[in-house]
Amino acid sequence: MVYEPWAAALYPFMDIPALVTAIVLANIYTNKQKRDKYLKNEKYLNELSGSASGYSGESGGPESSKVQIWPIVKESLQGSALTALLLGLALGLLTQPASVYESFYDPLFRGFLSVLMLIMGMEAAARLAELRKVAQWYAVYAFVAPLAHGLIAFGLGMIAHYLTNFTLGGVVILAVIAASSSDISGPPTLRAGIPSANPSAYIGASTAVGTPVAIALGIPFFMGLAQALGG
Repeated sequence: MVYEPWAAALYPFMDIPALVTAIVLANIYTNKQKRDKYLKNEKYLNELSGSASGYSGESGGPESSKVQIWPIVKESLQGSALTALLLGLALGLLTQPASVYESFYDPLFRGFLSVLMLIMGMEAAARLAELRKVAQWYAVYAFVAPLAHGLIAFGLGMIAHYLTNFTLGGVVILAVIAASSSDISGPPTLRAGIPSANPSAYIGASTAVGTPVAIALGIPFFMGLAQALGG
């Protein structure tokens, strides 16, 4: 299928916002947990002091019940993992990395990628048992999400196809990228950005479930759908 050469370059522009969103949401949740735990302890101490002195005090004020979103977003964006991703994207856009690519990345990329995916696959297989115990819904989501996210991107790609003559091959690439898990950049970014996250959930679900679904079902499905719509 014919496709635009730049279509695959959409990946970092989809991957980085997804990772930023994940880290920000996780940090909001953990800060909310810390706040709730603090308010619960404060309420308990006030009840103890109130019963000892004969009255019950009110804990906190309206500001103590709020989680400030912007400081969390700012802190998340300043993390080392996201900084490295954004810096790498900026270097690729603003410099001329052709010589580095030709001498280093191009001859070594496939070999390094094979080793990395082998290691990721072994880790994912080792975490499958724990995934079944602690994160069953992650596995269900990892099975459904590739097709659901891919269909959303496919629909947006078809709109671009009719409005701007975006090729059907480009639509398929867009859908496949949206259906894919962030197996390479995701785990190290989450380890650095969300240390408390359970690797069995995001590695076991994405690499062991989501990636096979995207490859075995997603790619043939989106190619067949594009060919059917294209006549």
